[in-house]
Amino acid sequence: MESFPLSVTVNDQRVRASVPADRTLLRFLRDDLGLTGAKEGCAEGECGACTVLLDGAPVCSCLTLAVQAAGRAVTTIEGLADEQGRLHPVQQAFIDAGAIQCGFCTPGMILTATALLADGPAADPAEVRAALAGNLCRCTGYAKIVDAVARKAAAR
Repeated sequence: MESFPLSVTVNDQRVRASVPADRTLLRFLRDDLGLTGAKEGCAEGECGACTVLLDGAPVCSCLTLAVQAAGRAVTTIEGLADEQGRLHPVQQAFIDAGAIQCGFCTPGMILTATALLADGPAADPAEVRAALAGNLCRCTGYAKIVDAVARKAAAR
């Protein structure tokens, strides 16, 4: 298969690579860059475990081709903490609310919540639930996740 040059910013670092045309962003991040926070759950864009931010918007990296990210900014869960290793406020909110169980869905949930809160405060639990609708969790029942995001939004 033919490979294409790719220049993309991942977690504030410029990355240049050559990728096959059919390489998904998920496979590029995990296999080529070793960023394993995004998970492959369903490979159909239904579970949200592979969610990353593309120019600040949540996308399913299992459905996005790596070449579609050319010239754009990708943020993974590994890129949320600051340079001193301090957790992003949304990450800390999930910990404080006990919103993490097995952790499989957590990166996608946190990135989706981060995008929601970047658009402005959304303290309404119904709005939080709607934003997180594309992220499935089999452990928590969502109550603590919604609470974490709503509390973070209200604190802004």
